[in-house]
This record gives sequence, structure tokens and C-alpha cells, in this order.
Amino acid sequence: QVQLVESGGGLVQPGGSLRLSCTASEIDTEIYYLGWYGQAPGKQRELVARIRDDGRTVYKDSVKGRFTISKDGAKNTVYLQMDRLKPEDTAVYYCNLARPEMSDSWGQGTQVTVSS
Repeated sequence: QVQLVESGGGLVQPGGSLRLSCTASEIDTEIYYLGWYGQAPGKQRELVARIRDDGRTVYKDSVKGRFTISKDGAKNTVYLQMDRLKPEDTAVYYCNLARPEMSDSWGQGTQVTVSS
């Protein structure tokens, strides 16, 4: 069972920045997707950003131009740089590893709160 360990959440003022990190204990497939999902209070968990093994990325519309997802393959680590944060970005952020024909793996979640 792959373990995902997240860090980097916290409280930040509107307009501020945070960087989330997530390290996987192993990634044993050539094809994989590392992603960040956000779950706001009372809402469903939804994809925020995802990066594939080959570097291709996908973003939720509301974060395009503000968030940047990247990875370090040698460290099995994915990052989410969050700039110009807004109160509506407040959520628990979960790291996800998806691999073909295998169950997804999830991190424990890290709280991001954007408030003055």
C-alpha cells in the first residue's frame, strides 16, 4: 500500500501564498497521475490540479494562473504552489496518486485557510 505524506498547509491572508508538498512511499508504474483535490466544508471533494508522469498538467478553472503543480520524479514528490490565494480556496487539500488498473492512494489531508 502506497503511503502519501503531505505538508505545507496553514492559515494565510487573502493574496498570500502557500506551497503544499506530498511524497509517495513508492511509484511503481511508468504511467501515473499525481494530483491535489480540495474539499471545502459541506462540499464534495474535487480536483484542483493534476500532473502526469510525462509532465502534462490539468487545473480547475478557478485556479488557472494562480496555482502551479510540479513534481520531482526522483523524490516521488508533487508540489502545489498556491499564489494570490482567495477565501474561496479554503479547503482541506488531499494528495492523490492514480495508476492504471490500481486503486487510488490518498494522503491524510492538509488544511488551507485563507482569511484576514
